[in-house]
Amino acid sequence: MRLTTMTDYALRLLMHVGQHPDRLCTIAEVAHAHQVSLAHLMKVTHQLGLAGWIETVRGNGGGMRLAHAPEAIGLGAVVRSVEPDFRLVECLDGGGHCRLLGDCRLAGIFDDALQDFLARLDRHTLADLLPPAAPPGAIGIAFPTRQKVS
Repeated sequence: MRLTTMTDYALRLLMHVGQHPDRLCTIAEVAHAHQVSLAHLMKVTHQLGLAGWIETVRGNGGGMRLAHAPEAIGLGAVVRSVEPDFRLVECLDGGGHCRLLGDCRLAGIFDDALQDFLARLDRHTLADLLPPAAPPGAIGIAFPTRQKVS
């Protein structure tokens, strides 16, 4: 199974916007930060807005922000809302023409595996993908620790 580029970009966009809760983010900013196509991100932004994951503000100074707290944005729900097709094999769509019809248990196994995959995603939220918030008053500069050389 392979998730689409749309899902990849949707998750990247949500992570980027989630890291900047104090301001609106632009599509151009996200495209530049992740080196992805502006045209693709416009489609992704539209899809995420329709699904209610982000809010968009039009006009000069506009942009996007999360529509919910990161803890309330489930990864499984996001993937389900963006991914167009979870058909792992033709027979899972119910209308396929299978020569093994009645003798094959593979479709059930694949369907169980897909449900396990989505259930695993359901255990995580956008908050799990974001770096931990700095404590109040922290300066935000991290210095590497010195390692002892043996």
